[in-house]
Amino acid sequence: MREVTERDIRASFVNCTKGEAKRLAVPKDLTALPWDDLDFLGWRDPGAPERAYLVTESGDGFVGVALRLASPHAGHVRRSMCSLCLTMHTGDGVSLMTARRAGKSGQQGNSVGAYICTDLACSLYLRGKKEVGLGGRLHESLTLEEQIERTAGNLAGFLDKVVA
Repeated sequence: MREVTERDIRASFVNCTKGEAKRLAVPKDLTALPWDDLDFLGWRDPGAPERAYLVTESGDGFVGVALRLASPHAGHVRRSMCSLCLTMHTGDGVSLMTARRAGKSGQQGNSVGAYICTDLACSLYLRGKKEVGLGGRLHESLTLEEQIERTAGNLAGFLDKVVA
């Protein structure tokens, strides 16, 4: 992914108002991020843990979506798989994240959801730059490039549902 600025981030959101985009918490360390290892930029809002954001390249620009995390299930240990990168996690390593649809549909309360790595570090898990712990990445016959391409396709499919 190419490096993105705060201005690019705020202008990229398709499923929130300009005012909401202006007020959202943007990561402070944008210049320190490993851009060559990222397929998308994802982060959680430190002031509101139920909020998350995702920005990815699209054509010559960027597309961003605001996400909400569903309440975690308490009481039992479970294994879940991220629908973007297919990484297995135990406990709360994967969360249901919902995005209000863009446009009139979103204004009417319609949303879409996906199970995504709770820390939005899919790119780093794929490349082995971040350890998963118990659960882990399943052995695959696909090359890293093919896994990255699949993850990008899964993300594009989710974003298509948000924008549709």
